[in-house]
Amino acid sequence: MTDPRPAVHVVGLTGDRPATPEGAAALQAATLVAGGVAPLAALRERLGADALPETLALVAPLAPVLARIAAHDGPVAVLASGDPGWFGIVRTLARSVDADRIVVHPAPSSVARAWSRVALPWDDARVVSAHARGTGGIAAVLGALVAGPKVAVLTAPDCDPAFLACAYARIPGAPARTFAVCERLDAPDQRVTIGSPEEIAAGTFADPNVLLAWSPGRPVAAQRTAIQPARSATSWALPEEAFAHRDGMITKREVRAAALAHLGPGPGDLVWDVGCGSGSVAVECARLGAGVIALDDDPGAIPLTRENAARHGVELAAVEGRAPAALEGLPDPDVVFVGGGGADLDAIVDVAAARARRAVVVTLATLERIGPVLDRLAAAGLEAEGALVQSARLRPFVGQHRLQPVNPTAVLVGRRAAATD
Repeated sequence: MTDPRPAVHVVGLTGDRPATPEGAAALQAATLVAGGVAPLAALRERLGADALPETLALVAPLAPVLARIAAHDGPVAVLASGDPGWFGIVRTLARSVDADRIVVHPAPSSVARAWSRVALPWDDARVVSAHARGTGGIAAVLGALVAGPKVAVLTAPDCDPAFLACAYARIPGAPARTFAVCERLDAPDQRVTIGSPEEIAAGTFADPNVLLAWSPGRPVAAQRTAIQPARSATSWALPEEAFAHRDGMITKREVRAAALAHLGPGPGDLVWDVGCGSGSVAVECARLGAGVIALDDDPGAIPLTRENAARHGVELAAVEGRAPAALEGLPDPDVVFVGGGGADLDAIVDVAAARARRAVVVTLATLERIGPVLDRLAAAGLEAEGALVQSARLRPFVGQHRLQPVNPTAVLVGRRAAATD
């Protein structure tokens, strides 16, 4: 049944003014105006307190505020910066107000306005929000910045540009990025600051702002984007011939397929590849949209990993270092891949299991290590399981075909129980 009460108009603002005549008319007719503290203060200063109807600040806790909006019998105007349907109040409002009462008058989004300030197209950009993540939960932001090569971040007071730039600058081997902070867009004191991550990390910026990042050599994509987000890979578990490697030292495609199935890498994820070797797993994760930090103590592995990343058109952080000590300064990952069974395997598994938010995948070629690794994953509170990947490939043989076995490999998985709200 349609709600007979007047509409709730969501009015997108450019600066402190409605972006459309329809939005301005809705604001003028409203008997209740809701909005953030800053938009309401700007409106009060512009019109005078006597000219305003009842006002309602959109501050936490939001539940009673939304209940008052839903219960109001007159026309309502809800003020929002930019496009309120793009990471905005429309999502929250739609949970409390009947959809047939909501009318949206959008302004250009803050992301669109930010890219316009640096004169770059952004149909190939990733957009990620830092709101409600806190300083300890920025893996999605850092993963997007590593994967790039063009990113917009909707920042938050506890995840501001300086903090994010500092966190990115601390990732060893991270791809080169140009950062831009677009502050208070369309306000009289708007400002755009462009610099390296280190330069932005040293700055102070006014709210609200948007952080942009792009690869210096690739500000404009070579091809037109046909779909957003752009599809990053049409196949995975690529043949070994797709990667440069040494003496067959590469995770075989059948094992890689099983590992990728358990890792589930995608946009917004941050992946550790510990003992990356040729980087085949790291590159496959990056091709699926994840941000990847690849680590190996073999000095020859890092150039190979970077070569393979370049060959497949992806970006990742690759650094020479010995785990587990080299893992200490890295941002917490969503998933971890551990290849091989070196002397430090137990300690590496312990660190990975303690810090991975979702899962740890370990591949082993020797039977003796399987039980202890499963025990360590379980002891860390993860749901531990494993399987033996054993396959054979068809090979020509005297006008026919024979089966050539691939060395069997154990794929062990420790998965954290899904959190419930």
